[in-house]
Amino acid sequence: MIRFENVTFGYRGKQPVVENLNLEIRPGDRLCLFGPSGRGKTTVLRLLMGLEKPRRGHITGTEDLRFSAVFQEDRLIAGKTVLENATLFAEETAARAVLERLGLGEVLDSLPGELSGGQRRRAALGRALAHPFDVLVLDEALTGLDEAAAQRCLAVIDEMARDKTVVMVTHDRTRAQALGAAVTEL
Repeated sequence: MIRFENVTFGYRGKQPVVENLNLEIRPGDRLCLFGPSGRGKTTVLRLLMGLEKPRRGHITGTEDLRFSAVFQEDRLIAGKTVLENATLFAEETAARAVLERLGLGEVLDSLPGELSGGQRRRAALGRALAHPFDVLVLDEALTGLDEAAAQRCLAVIDEMARDKTVVMVTHDRTRAQALGAAVTEL
């Protein structure tokens, strides 16, 4: 079990964006962090993955977990194709299968700059899903997708993250509900 115990974090000399957070995430939980911009949702995800360290408090239970993430930005490598981006952290057969399920079969050999915004979003999601993980972290992972593409992605996430832990941030409660995620207000 992952535990945040009285976790406080703030960026260099600024007011804390997360203060005295207590949170438990059990294996297989699906959790959505919800709240207005600036409440520290992305910061909690960064703390969860170990990309930031608490100023005070402790986070336990993450030591042996494999994380895979979709950040707010696509973070695709410009000089690599969609398939090459996905195989940075995954085996090619698995990466190809996930990308095809996300509707990207025809653009596997395209560079990120040749893709629409929605295609780049799905490529970033495909890369995360193809990587073996225990915890899938989704930070506004479906932003910019039309409803049909979002529903397709949600179905793939639901299936591929079955029995895995999912921690997400979204401003769309219906997407959290579609994944059966419990909503925690920050």
